[in-house]
Amino acid sequence: MTLFDLPAPKKVSEVARMIQEIFLEEPPFQDLWVEGQLADVHVALSGHRYFTLRDEGAQLKGVLFSGEARRMARLLGVLPVLEDGLQVLAHGRLGFYEKGGQVQLYCDMVLPQGGGLLQAELEARKKRLEEEGLFRPERKRPLPPFPKRIGLITSPRGAAVRDMVHIIQRRWPGMEILIVPVKVQGDGAAAEMVAALALANDPSLGLDVLILGRGGGSFEDLSPFQEEELVRAVAMSRLPVVSAVGHETDVTLVDFAADVRAPTPSAAAELVTPLKSHVMNQVETFRERMAHALRRRVERERRHLRLLALNLHPKRQKLRVENDRQQLDDMFAALQRAIRNRVLLGSLKVESLEKRLRTLNPLSVVERGYAVVTREGKVVTRALSLPVGAAVEVTMADGSFRARVEEVRRGRPPAGPER
Repeated sequence: MTLFDLPAPKKVSEVARMIQEIFLEEPPFQDLWVEGQLADVHVALSGHRYFTLRDEGAQLKGVLFSGEARRMARLLGVLPVLEDGLQVLAHGRLGFYEKGGQVQLYCDMVLPQGGGLLQAELEARKKRLEEEGLFRPERKRPLPPFPKRIGLITSPRGAAVRDMVHIIQRRWPGMEILIVPVKVQGDGAAAEMVAALALANDPSLGLDVLILGRGGGSFEDLSPFQEEELVRAVAMSRLPVVSAVGHETDVTLVDFAADVRAPTPSAAAELVTPLKSHVMNQVETFRERMAHALRRRVERERRHLRLLALNLHPKRQKLRVENDRQQLDDMFAALQRAIRNRVLLGSLKVESLEKRLRTLNPLSVVERGYAVVTREGKVVTRALSLPVGAAVEVTMADGSFRARVEEVRRGRPPAGPER
């Protein structure tokens, strides 16, 4: 075979499509679970996550597109944090990335293994319970300031219960304590604590507040306090519940549902138990304040009574009556003066009006020698308005008479008679 007898070569893109078709045609490549450790994790601006899956013998490129990541977050309730070194279990299909020239796993699910997977499940559970409102701050109840009986739901053995009892008795000697013994780790622990909560909430026991807790432990040891049934029981408790699980850095779902979270069991005992010496000091302070206030009130009332007695003395009453009589006389005199002034002003006003009326009265003019001429009941004001021969009535001061017009002249009349 010579060089000219070789078959026609294929382009790189054609070879890439052939590889892609091989993966598409093989069902095992389209539904594949791969276990490995994450490396070279990179989140693009688009939200796509690129990484490498590897073990001691090989490595495989992988990608989780943003749409698949959102779908996974909806299924789990939370999207696990993917970071270098995390052991995961990835599901997806194998494909050939033509431009990169590499085989890679196109993932639709990437789950952390072991503790990481458990943490993802806990986050999903927490989110669901939070959406139901079990962790709302307004559901939290205040602790009773002066409890009479405290309930401890914990293991009867171990340092935690001894510390709590010791602190409660030290802070308030004689405080009643009821220990409800339960398992705090292992199978059935959550169910026992749920039953203990139901028992402690019985009103006949007379408890005022509950502490649910245990000492420190591993993540697995504290897992009963992550169980949904226990979280719901704490949230629905009739009595206030203080969670005291592990150390300060340990956080469980019970902490979110409890009314108060204490960092340790010892801190919980201090939270629920008032310090008797401090309370007694406060009581003494209040007693002194009340005694002082009472003495001031008694002295004030005593002064008031002395003033009342002084005001009710016969001499003072006689003086008050005399003063009232004098004041009454003054008021009567002022009233008389006001009446006289009012009458005088009225008389002056009447006199003024009378003068004005006399001035305006036509009879006053008649009395000075003038007469009023009327014709047919109407006053005649113009001489030219009378025809010759008209009958008129002339009114004077002492009477009237009838007359007939003989002549009408123009011009002013002659001056009137002297008076």
